[in-house]
Amino acid sequence: MDVERLMFERYGPLLTLPQVAEVFGRKPGALRMALSRDSEVSKPLNAAKMKIGRRVYFRIADIAELVTKQCQINVD
Repeated sequence: MDVERLMFERYGPLLTLPQVAEVFGRKPGALRMALSRDSEVSKPLNAAKMKIGRRVYFRIADIAELVTKQCQINVD
């Protein structure tokens, strides 16, 4: 089954920071710290980030793409 579809069924179209942390197996505080730095990890995550009011969300399509890329790297 498609990663994006599975994530959409579980979380909906947008992910909160704690949900993204859960997907990547990290703590929310650690993810916040990673996002505040300029690194290879933070660049794609920051590109997927959007704000609605004061809340920060991440697009499910972008996060699913990152998960897929990470899985391909781990397999190779």
